[in-house]
Amino acid sequence: MSTAIKALEQKLGAGRIEQDVPLAQYTTFRIGGPADLFFRARSPDELAVALLAAKELEIPFFLLGLGANILVGDRGFRGLVIRNEAEGIEFLDGNRVRAGSGAVVYHDLIEATVSHGLGGLHHFVGIPSTVGGAIWQNLHFLSPPPERERTVYVEEVVEAADILTQEGERRTVDLDYFQFGYDYSILHDRKDVVLSVTFALQPAAPEELRVTMRENLQWRDDRHPDLWLYPSAGSIFQKLEGVGAGRLIDQCGLKGYVHPSGRAQIFHRHANILVNLGGARSSDIRELIDLAQTTVKKELGYELKTEIGFIGEF
Repeated sequence: MSTAIKALEQKLGAGRIEQDVPLAQYTTFRIGGPADLFFRARSPDELAVALLAAKELEIPFFLLGLGANILVGDRGFRGLVIRNEAEGIEFLDGNRVRAGSGAVVYHDLIEATVSHGLGGLHHFVGIPSTVGGAIWQNLHFLSPPPERERTVYVEEVVEAADILTQEGERRTVDLDYFQFGYDYSILHDRKDVVLSVTFALQPAAPEELRVTMRENLQWRDDRHPDLWLYPSAGSIFQKLEGVGAGRLIDQCGLKGYVHPSGRAQIFHRHANILVNLGGARSSDIRELIDLAQTTVKKELGYELKTEIGFIGEF
């Protein structure tokens, strides 16, 4: 391990590599064992250098943003976890803004753009995601109110992005490169990493934008758990068109079911969300996932597929 640390520090700087860092504090589930090695990338350049260094040194690595939509194993991650903290936001000419891929969409980017009278990103208020994560999954939300009949996607405001390709080349690509779809971008199939994104937004009165934000937050709060009270990873299972995974789990009588340990639950307001009631382990969550899949398959004949990532050793 000391050899790997020395090699990484030669490329990333002395004292920049941390050891045995618990990952639970960096995930929205508040679950996860330690990372052998941990590095905070504070700019797009540092992020690119760290990724290239890990590949060159053949060190297993995982890129961590806000830690949403993942479950980290109780035994942690053997290798290097790169925490994306490339948070810089820059306002360009016209109505364009460039943000580092580690910028938090809600706390950083939405607040900054709305304060500048720019709309488009405000629809996604309250959703835990970095800019990089938003591109990876084509972040979306039912908006605008009150009808909520149209899904708004982040692709609608993406102009271009700086990426590090899976071949190790830094490139600037346009919107079409990502081949966006529902919960999909080309990043699912290519190991490219977004370094920064340029958004093209629309002028709007900050007061009007904040009205929509408040309405969206209320609508979301009525259906989703407060992450401070009920740590979770969002929806666990992929969307089933015309049926809904949560509805199927509910029909099987599992909504509100508490794991025998008392540490985890199928959320009582949304059956496609599992929550950490306090001190939950990844094994508790995996058992709830297995219970939902097995029960729905047996009683209703549907196969539930997970949409969260499983990281590290379980």
